[in-house]
Amino acid sequence: MSETVAIPHGLPMERDAGPFDPPSQITRLREARPVSPLVFPDGHEGWLVTGYEAVRQLLADTRFSSRQDLGILHLPYETPGMPAATEPSPQVPGLFVAMDPPDHTRLRRKLTGAFTVRRMKQLEEHIVEIAERQLDEMARLTPPVDLVKEFALPVPSLVICELLGVPYEDRENFQVNSAKFLVKDQQLDEKMAAYGAMTTYLAELVTRKRAEPGDDILSDLARHDDLTIEELTGIAFLLLLAGHETTANMLALGTFALLEHPEQLAELRAAPDLLPDAVEELMRYLSVADIFYRYATEDIELGGETIGKGSTVVVSLLAANHDPQRFDHPGTLDIHRRARGHLSFGHGIHQCLGQQLARIEMRAGFDGLLRRFPTLQLAIPAGEVKLRTDMNIYGVHELPVTWTETAR
Repeated sequence: MSETVAIPHGLPMERDAGPFDPPSQITRLREARPVSPLVFPDGHEGWLVTGYEAVRQLLADTRFSSRQDLGILHLPYETPGMPAATEPSPQVPGLFVAMDPPDHTRLRRKLTGAFTVRRMKQLEEHIVEIAERQLDEMARLTPPVDLVKEFALPVPSLVICELLGVPYEDRENFQVNSAKFLVKDQQLDEKMAAYGAMTTYLAELVTRKRAEPGDDILSDLARHDDLTIEELTGIAFLLLLAGHETTANMLALGTFALLEHPEQLAELRAAPDLLPDAVEELMRYLSVADIFYRYATEDIELGGETIGKGSTVVVSLLAANHDPQRFDHPGTLDIHRRARGHLSFGHGIHQCLGQQLARIEMRAGFDGLLRRFPTLQLAIPAGEVKLRTDMNIYGVHELPVTWTETAR
């Protein structure tokens, strides 16, 4: 133990060490006690896991349950209008990210065929086309423009809409609602209204797919008679939300990070073959999907601590990915680093199903952006960029950029 630190009351969330680093209190905690007690706002005494090895071990151990209907899952921050939980949340049909085997296995197995590496490779050319078309549109605009609105959000939205068979013209509706759903301190009734609007829309969509299937993932799933409409809706909700929010934030925050590291940006522009490694390093460095929860189903030893049965355990992937025990100089963005082994896609049975798709989108997105906009720069001081510290998936709300010329 390098030092003793106070047990935090509530999850430290202020990005006081800079836009790309974990909160300094979390970094200090990881150095001193990588598996640390955490007092939740409702008084629950749970745990916060920040060390790389401990996080990896926890994610591989199914005794740490993902279900929210086994016991009370306590939130480590205040949510306005949220009454103190007195009983477990009901299980949402189809939401396999919040399930354990065998339910998780049954649903996930139906999707593995849709996201095979081979199928993603076949899509690669098409994804490059989508990114290039969006960059054509952006090049026609007069800078400054908001990179989130003009590029980072449309590309993954177009890709996931096409893959799932969701009409792209409906995107405004689901983007507004998914953003409301992801705000940490959104009033509970507003959050539930946004969730209700999305699931009502998706239930109608999957019902149509069952009646008249097309050539898309939701149609493929709708052909499975053993999946109910409720399960199909839950799966669609998860894929749609995860499929555009995470990649959109990686494209925008990744561009911000590269613009703040001009020497790395220049190297990447000069040697595009570094892109696959650069994408892995950006994934590690930024870890936009940071905080996850588990529920201890029995007393479990982890990192020299005993986590008691019934504890809510908070996991920080960002802290784990910045652990100097695993990565040398982890607070430095280094596009030459072999960052494979990072935990940004999770680990264990819940490891991200769409990770190959995300990698292809990021490679296509960054490659096109850097090639087409050789003079890209921030249009405002870095300190004025609006960070998504209020959201469950980190990123930037807007990224105003400018340029003096574009390349074909």
